[in-house]
Amino acid sequence: MGTENAERIQTSILNRLEKKALVWLAQRQPSWVTSDTLTYFGVVAAVLYAVFCWMSQSNIYYLWAASFCLVLNWYGDSLDGTLARVRETQRPKYGFFIDHSLDALTTCLFCIGLGLAPLMYLSIALFIMGGYLCMSIYTYLSTIIMGKFRLTYASLGPTEMRLIIIAVFIIRMYCPFNDYTVDVFGQPWTVFDGIGALVAAALFLIYIGSLAKDLKELAKIDPPHKYNGK
Repeated sequence: MGTENAERIQTSILNRLEKKALVWLAQRQPSWVTSDTLTYFGVVAAVLYAVFCWMSQSNIYYLWAASFCLVLNWYGDSLDGTLARVRETQRPKYGFFIDHSLDALTTCLFCIGLGLAPLMYLSIALFIMGGYLCMSIYTYLSTIIMGKFRLTYASLGPTEMRLIIIAVFIIRMYCPFNDYTVDVFGQPWTVFDGIGALVAAALFLIYIGSLAKDLKELAKIDPPHKYNGK
């Protein structure tokens, strides 16, 4: 099944509002701005996000710059497809390939940034990255095999996740409980380490649950053949 024929499943909290905003922005883009321009702009913003997260080790308020880069990443990453649809210049196979290939890179940068910032252990951030990439691979396989392109899980999509990261950064900068730690496996964990571990565990649980559900459905659609001995 071609990716262009897949059913897009988008049930995020901000979906309706975001769609209206993206169409409004797409209609006002100058002619020299293309979908590819926006895609690469989003990647550059993700790289700068990771850099500012690393710089926040010396000055915590660099997390404001990192948060702004998340907004810029949203602008590029979310608007590229909308611009193509508004201008009727879609390239379904090319767009799917480049968009989600680079999404894997930006996901890595987002998670590594969490570990580089004075927020949580890098190992926990990489655990989150592993869970998110497993979910991404599942999504792409489901798109090709099941014809269902699921963009959200538990009513949360990439936009909501960016907003959650920004909220966490603000809490980290201004709330006093950041210095309280609990000994876990011989290491001092902050509340953000605990939250990160829970998020990672939830991603893997959603992945395993979704995989098990689809395997049952695929087993009915594509049952095993009896061996005839030849």
